[in-house]
Amino acid sequence: MSTAQQNASAPDAGASTSKNLRIALAGNPNCGKTTVFNGYTGARQHVGNYPGVTVERKEGDVMVGDTRVTLVDLPGTYSLTAYSMEEIVARRELSSNNIQAVIDVAEASALERNLLLTVQMLEMGMPVVLGCNMMDEARAGGITIDMPRLSQALGIPVFPMTARSGDGLKEVMDAAVRQAREGLREPLRLSYGTDIDHALKEMEEKIASAKLLAGRYHPYYVALKLLERDGDMMAEAGAADAVVSGELRHICDRVARHVRETLNTGMESVITDHRYGFIRSVLADGVLRQDPGRDRLALTDKLDRVLTNAFLGPVIMLSVLYFMYQITIEIGAYPQGWVEDGLAALGSWVGDVMEDGPVKSLLVDGIINGVGGVLSFVPLIVIMFSLLSFLEDCGYMARMAYMMDRVFRTFGLHGASVMPYCVAGGIAGGCAIPGAMATRTLRSPKEKLATLLTLPYMTCGAKWPVFLLLATAFFGTDEAPKVMFLLTIVGWIVALLVARALRSTIVKGEPTPFVMELPPYRFPTLFSVLLHCWERAWMYIKKAGTVLLAISVVLWAMMKFPELPEDRAAPLEQKIEEARQAAGSLPAEATDEQRAAAEDVLADAQNALSEEELAYSLAGRLGKAVEPALAPLGYDWRTNIALIAGVAAKEAVVGTLGTAWSLGEIDDPEDEEETKSLGDRLKAAPNWSKATALSLMLFVLLYSPCFVALVVIKQEAGGWKWLFFSMFFNTALAYGVAFLGYRIGQMLWG
Repeated sequence: MSTAQQNASAPDAGASTSKNLRIALAGNPNCGKTTVFNGYTGARQHVGNYPGVTVERKEGDVMVGDTRVTLVDLPGTYSLTAYSMEEIVARRELSSNNIQAVIDVAEASALERNLLLTVQMLEMGMPVVLGCNMMDEARAGGITIDMPRLSQALGIPVFPMTARSGDGLKEVMDAAVRQAREGLREPLRLSYGTDIDHALKEMEEKIASAKLLAGRYHPYYVALKLLERDGDMMAEAGAADAVVSGELRHICDRVARHVRETLNTGMESVITDHRYGFIRSVLADGVLRQDPGRDRLALTDKLDRVLTNAFLGPVIMLSVLYFMYQITIEIGAYPQGWVEDGLAALGSWVGDVMEDGPVKSLLVDGIINGVGGVLSFVPLIVIMFSLLSFLEDCGYMARMAYMMDRVFRTFGLHGASVMPYCVAGGIAGGCAIPGAMATRTLRSPKEKLATLLTLPYMTCGAKWPVFLLLATAFFGTDEAPKVMFLLTIVGWIVALLVARALRSTIVKGEPTPFVMELPPYRFPTLFSVLLHCWERAWMYIKKAGTVLLAISVVLWAMMKFPELPEDRAAPLEQKIEEARQAAGSLPAEATDEQRAAAEDVLADAQNALSEEELAYSLAGRLGKAVEPALAPLGYDWRTNIALIAGVAAKEAVVGTLGTAWSLGEIDDPEDEEETKSLGDRLKAAPNWSKATALSLMLFVLLYSPCFVALVVIKQEAGGWKWLFFSMFFNTALAYGVAFLGYRIGQMLWG
């Protein structure tokens, strides 16, 4: 009988009879775990963060008969060794006594690598059910897995599964519920050699006698992790009992010295080698068979020879990025126009049914023109997110990261910095906040800091509405994709140059090697793409309806109050009245040109009053206060108000421009030419030009991150000085680049 079989027949402990169970979903990155989770939970998901960290936490409820199962989606991780935050979070969740069983999702085509996590969970003593996922791809690739034999070798239930079609999901969940009912099992005990086995036994007895961490881990598992020099476990043991922990450390040091002297390697390497040795022996014993003529990975290798080629790869990558912008802008222009027309009609209707006053102004000028201006970009955001989800799910995004590693090393960054950059908007549509959180996977503090300080230069989704507004208004729909593409390239170039400067000065340090898994190419499912797209688009809509709504209301109040004093308003109101009387007193035989001229005089008088009221407001005073400093960039005081609002949230730039131009102009609802979109208004403004638009896009691309991103940067970097660095250095850099862009634009376009 094998070791695993002996452990499987060990006495049970902690069996659960509750009607409510918590079952964890574990697996390697790219194993299809998210598809499994979505297949079980559908829309019944709750998203948050694990306590004290920024690793995302997902839970969902599943009914299995009369049992309610809360499915906990653990972070994707290759092992339970405490290197990354994801590995620490996964292990702590498994040891929290809140998990009754684990569904381990393994990619059937990469079983050897995936089983390392399985073995480590069995060493913990967790009740595990193994689901060999993507069996359709494995069979297509000529892979055959003997499930009963694998189950017998590991001592746990094993099932084939294809999450995309739902095959095997029910069987796996039913088995997990049964495992949870049976309770904890004895840990899997592999042989690591006589010396290590003897030390493990000695340490296990000492741990059991002292009841060290007894409420969380089996004594055997504590001993094993201490021998591996697991930092998280050593800290927990030291905090629980310093005396016993010191005795255990002495044993670990003794064994480690012996292993180093005899094998010339470290303890962790020896233990990992024995785990893989056990896995290979299991798979070699008739469990896994591969038809050499149908190896799907061979096709992936052939594609990678082209798509990741040193010369063709970057060209293809840039072409893909450009066509993403082309498709997004050309297709998205139609639904965007419908949304803009709908918002304009809504504003006109509210204006017609409500009496003039602050409430009407708040609804029309503050909310509809403010938040509505941001919501009009939702169709384009949806299209872009759909394309991004497709690239992620098919495996091409990982290739982008791999190719960028060659460039990153030149600029003093780690290849793993690619993913935080991409999450922050390096491929457009991301966010600097999760991008900053993603830097936790970088093990070098210097490389992490350089990445953290430069990723705000990416074209995040919050900047997108600003770029789309100005690019389409001033450069046209045909040229807008090129402008967006070039802005993305500028963001990357600036980020890499600043990173090189930082790594050569204030954050010097040695580079670390980069190892990355490239998943096989696969065609994404429509459900998966739509689900990912909806999740991201909903976050954007929700932000517009909460954060941006609040900002719009505050900014409207700042643009509305204090009101213009009567002595300053009276002369302007007198001109309006005179213009109105002049227009009304025109004789019946007056020509259309005469009537139009009279209406223009009236509109100019009304706009003069509105502009004076806006200039007198608190926001207007702020805008005018910084106007001398920003005038060399081509900005007027209204634009300055929008830039100040953009420090709170970049989307607020568009909303604030919409509110400022709505309050500062009076439209004639009977004149179709006067019911303009914000882009048309800016293009028609005398102090706006292509050079101004280019300057503003460059400034928004590079200046201070939003408030929330600044707070996250401070937390991740560990000091206020880096928050102020990001705020002031980025703004100064943005000023210089925008000034250069404005001058070049003036030379090109006048």
